[in-house]
Amino acid sequence: MSSQNDVQKPELADEKSDKVTIGAYISLVLACVFFSGVCATNQWWGIFDFTTINGSFGKLVSGVTQNGDALNVATANFRGKCGSGAIDGFMFALTLVPTVMFALAMITVFDHFGALKACRQILTPILRPLIGVPGGAGLALIASLQSTDGGAALTRQLKDDNILNDKEINNFAAFQMTADACITNFLSSGAVLFTLLAADGKPAVPVSIGACLGILFLGKILAANIMRVIQMGGKISVRKNA
Repeated sequence: MSSQNDVQKPELADEKSDKVTIGAYISLVLACVFFSGVCATNQWWGIFDFTTINGSFGKLVSGVTQNGDALNVATANFRGKCGSGAIDGFMFALTLVPTVMFALAMITVFDHFGALKACRQILTPILRPLIGVPGGAGLALIASLQSTDGGAALTRQLKDDNILNDKEINNFAAFQMTADACITNFLSSGAVLFTLLAADGKPAVPVSIGACLGILFLGKILAANIMRVIQMGGKISVRKNA
């Protein structure tokens, strides 16, 4: 009898450890807010935003010109002016290091409180048929909409933790690489087009920002499913050749 109880205890412990608690759901909500960019602002609540907290490098003086008694100062980022070749690529890589490290650190904190478990339970029924990845990739998906570097870092950790296999990585990479960081890039660069007016005073771009973002997101889903078809075709061809 005692031996049977000893055998059952580890199983009960595993079931208890896999249980998703209310704290895990709270951690998931906070993680979604943190990586989604909804709090991206210069106000005090910007401390709850990944990009705001991550910040950016300051600019250095790249040139000084004199105009009478006044000095005009030109600035550039720390990568330098007119950089090219492998050296400039290496300097660019240095700008990614803080973002990647910070993203991995924060996902570790959220995972400690069960955010990834809650994410897998809630999003797997949605993401699996939609783009062919498990729900555990949900936070990486949300992060990729705001930051290419953060999304890539979280995806790499999912691969290292064996949450995503090779086929799922390919599907997810196709999703991310299509209009990656679409929210940040589009709102910072493309949204200015919606302020332009035609000669008759009407908007020059007669669509809404939401519609454009929706098209970008549909394109990402389409890319992931094209990759699924390609991989499925490769599997079929291998079977035929065998």
